[in-house]
Amino acid sequence: MKTLLVPVAMHDALPSVFETTRLAATRFGSLIEGVSLRPALAEYVPVDMVGGMTWLRDEEADIAEAEEAGSRFVAAMDAAGIPRHPRDGQCIPDRVMEAGPRYRWRQDVPTGDAFLGQYARLFSATVVGRPGAGDNAPRMTTFETALFESGRPILLAPPTAPTSLGEAVLIAWNGSTETARAVAFATPFLRSAKKVMVLSVEGGMVPGPTAQDLAQALACEGVDAVHRALPTGRRTPGETFLAEAKEFGCDLLIKGAYTQSRLRQMIFGGVTSHVLAHADMPVLMAH
Repeated sequence: MKTLLVPVAMHDALPSVFETTRLAATRFGSLIEGVSLRPALAEYVPVDMVGGMTWLRDEEADIAEAEEAGSRFVAAMDAAGIPRHPRDGQCIPDRVMEAGPRYRWRQDVPTGDAFLGQYARLFSATVVGRPGAGDNAPRMTTFETALFESGRPILLAPPTAPTSLGEAVLIAWNGSTETARAVAFATPFLRSAKKVMVLSVEGGMVPGPTAQDLAQALACEGVDAVHRALPTGRRTPGETFLAEAKEFGCDLLIKGAYTQSRLRQMIFGGVTSHVLAHADMPVLMAH
């Protein structure tokens, strides 16, 4: 987790995104890079199907909003006491400079989420806010683009800023390749956590290793993890994972994203959809 990408857009969860990023960067001595995130023209041209007319958002207002977002990012990093990286255009090996978090801001990035999906491939993780339906909430398209196009994990910031990150880690295990990738990406957190639990829920598993199997495998990597396998109850697996995470004192949930297809989850629901709608702790996701 030595490099963290933060796509910055104006939404209500931005303070939580900044604080989640700060906590991760402080833990690992990471370089934080902020970029302005603006929809491309094709992403926000609504069409009036009755009148046959279109309307466009004010591009000047969008540019001004992007500048404000950048100012807020820089102000948040400065307020947290994180130094600015001495060279905005390139990295300097840690052995050449003092260890510890630092930040930089990249100006004039292309508009649109497509850029984000490609650029995020260069970073250890991308930090985004938990998507919501309101105008002032983080956009689902931002989350999904980074998740599906980057090949890297997403660190999802909750609506309210967390006070800790990675002290108590719960793995929402379902035996899938998606969750296995998430666990692999989360190795730095797992190795530095004070406590780790691997939790599986009957009815939420796919063919694959059990929670006990994963806990034993983690032990071989130096991670001391307890494991639990819960029977089916009145709650859905998604509800169970979040309830047990709260009981555990979890400040980081590890979750594979969309073991079921997005379309199926939209129609029938699923663990990923439930976590995206209700998680109040940071979540590290991978697909």
